[in-house]
Amino acid sequence: MAMFIRVDIDDSVQQDEALCKRLVEVCPVDIFELKDDGGVATVEANLDECTLCDLCTIEAPDRVQVIKLYRG
Repeated sequence: MAMFIRVDIDDSVQQDEALCKRLVEVCPVDIFELKDDGGVATVEANLDECTLCDLCTIEAPDRVQVIKLYRG
């Protein structure tokens, strides 16, 4: 279970296979993985590796959010 961040993916992302592939490609720490149905999911074991680079939120503004679970 992630201790530092949570990644929220809007349901509309799952309908855009190209965007799902881009999210997997842009993440430097493999937080995203393609599902068998062409959608995207987070890899729980990799969430704490997030560098807060915002590449996923730039790729999918208002559709992917990285939520910090800590203060600071």
